[in-house]
Amino acid sequence: MIHTVNKSPYERNAFDSCLKHAVKGSAILLYEDGVYAAVKGCTAAARLADAVADHPVFVLGPDLKARGMDPANVVDGVRVVDYGDFVDLVVEHGTVQAWL
Repeated sequence: MIHTVNKSPYERNAFDSCLKHAVKGSAILLYEDGVYAAVKGCTAAARLADAVADHPVFVLGPDLKARGMDPANVVDGVRVVDYGDFVDLVVEHGTVQAWL
């Protein structure tokens, strides 16, 4: 399963709900405003860094760039992906749980 989060961790609890319910080993993809959780030094970064130990975590690079963030400044262990990778991840994992 892949969990997708597209809401800012500062607006809604989708990010925290995802982390709470994601089964160990399931993938997590942050996109749209969800990318705010992936930036080093932000409040949510520590929770995401902990999640990297149990989950493959991805962040959509074009959404980082669209928000003026440097893809090189994401939490260690988080992989920056493009749109093609996004599609590949969904196909690979089959089931998508969207956290809204």
